[in-house]
Amino acid sequence: MKPTIAPYPQTRFRRARQSPAIRGLVRENTLTTDDLIWPVFVRDGEGVEEHVPSMPGVVRRSVDLIAKAAVEAQALGIPAICIFPYTDPGLKTEDCAEAWNPDNLSNRAIRAIKAAAPDIAVMTDVALDPYNINGHDGYVVDGEIVNDQTVEALVKMTLAQAESGADIIGPSDMMDGRIGAMRQSLESAGHHNVMILSYAAKYASAFYGPFRDAVGASGALTGDKKTYQMDPANSDEALRLIERDLTEGADMVMIKPGMPYLDICRRVKDTFGAPTYAYQVSGEYAMVQAAAQNGWIDGEKVMLESLLAFKRAGCDGILTYFAPAVAKLLQGQ
Repeated sequence: MKPTIAPYPQTRFRRARQSPAIRGLVRENTLTTDDLIWPVFVRDGEGVEEHVPSMPGVVRRSVDLIAKAAVEAQALGIPAICIFPYTDPGLKTEDCAEAWNPDNLSNRAIRAIKAAAPDIAVMTDVALDPYNINGHDGYVVDGEIVNDQTVEALVKMTLAQAESGADIIGPSDMMDGRIGAMRQSLESAGHHNVMILSYAAKYASAFYGPFRDAVGASGALTGDKKTYQMDPANSDEALRLIERDLTEGADMVMIKPGMPYLDICRRVKDTFGAPTYAYQVSGEYAMVQAAAQNGWIDGEKVMLESLLAFKRAGCDGILTYFAPAVAKLLQGQ
């Protein structure tokens, strides 16, 4: 039964907004550094830091500088860092074998981060697009992205990352059945404590453009990803996907993109109560940065407001390129 609200003037809602102290007392949601996962881009070389033009403030770093960035993130209280590789085009092939090479960029970065910043959790990306000459998350056979053959490759990729020391596996491929196959392979190999944060509801979105620039996938992609990523028009389907991935062994689930899909975040959290995350993707980040650089918005305030919106929508955490800047603001730096 809903409580009865006394009429005005007995009830004045503005009483609870009259000062920072009072607003703090009645605040329903709070953003902290514990809510942040920082996505980073790794590339070959040593001492290399390369700016991504479509993502102002974001850089690709060589493995040594990724380790240094992880140390800085750990000092800021950021609990997790997520690795995405910018693979040499010469290593991209039809069979995507570089994806499970123990010495590929991602696996070297995992080991470097764990050695330099052992208290930070390392999350990885599991999909074939950084290694696929076709730019797709799965194998392409006669123009079709094939599912089961791709899952076999993703399992090999998962095991290579777990053996390199990954704490959290992040399957972003959207193939059917991959969570169950990954969980079974991890258990069989003795990686009982490696977690799976599934990109369970990943939409075929136009907001990913700058990310594809950052990992060098834009030029390689043939066609689109609509046969495996979700239709932006669908909501109920997202709940079915979340339920399936949880039953197959996902520890946590993700909605991607973020702000345009806050309704999905809320429905997922309300329905399942499982640890729920969102990815504030490259296009969202780039729009905020571009508007801020043009003086059209207050970048810091919009950044914080956007992240708080995820908490209000039920998210337990957010993957965001803003993570270091937010952590510094929250710590008063």
